[in-house]
Amino acid sequence: MTRFSAPIAEQIWDMKYRFKESDGTPIDASVEDSWRRIARALAAPEKDPAHWEEKFYGALENFRYLPAGRITAGAGTARAVTLFNCFVMGTVPDSMSGIFDMLKEAALTMQQGGGIGYDFSTIRPRGAEVKGVAADASGPLSFMDVWDAMCRTIMSAGSRRGAMMATMRCDHPDVEAFITAKSDPARLRMFNMSVLVTDPFMEP
Repeated sequence: MTRFSAPIAEQIWDMKYRFKESDGTPIDASVEDSWRRIARALAAPEKDPAHWEEKFYGALENFRYLPAGRITAGAGTARAVTLFNCFVMGTVPDSMSGIFDMLKEAALTMQQGGGIGYDFSTIRPRGAEVKGVAADASGPLSFMDVWDAMCRTIMSAGSRRGAMMATMRCDHPDVEAFITAKSDPARLRMFNMSVLVTDPFMEP
């Protein structure tokens, strides 16, 4: 049986990647079982699955190659989960219905284990006029709070919580609030955040 390099490595495999019954009973008795499960699943579409299963197992054996986490956790489990780690999602429309359509899409993607990334620059800034309803816009950060709450609620496939990336253009009026939002330790904890920098911004 293969030995893990450190106890923490075995703990992470057991917590996040080991195939288990819904009650927590292990199906993968060892990491070799995990490699075999993955190799068999990846070889299934090939013309000679038995041949390719051994090839794939040989690549995985002794940690020579580590597939992405969603592959390791999901391949060969027959669960309705994605084998892709990350999804660059579509443009967020600047309308209430469009925003919540995208929120639904994000929730369903994370339910199947996928991480998601959105550019929130398309949402009008805080205080902008919302025509027809005599109100001011709450801005992209308020909707990011909704995404954050949704992500905290949904447990992704396995024991892994959803991961999200938020971006905002450097020329968006709310970019300074975006940059400092996580100064509040209770806010937007489920997001990684990046500023999108334009060529003109970088010019001396």
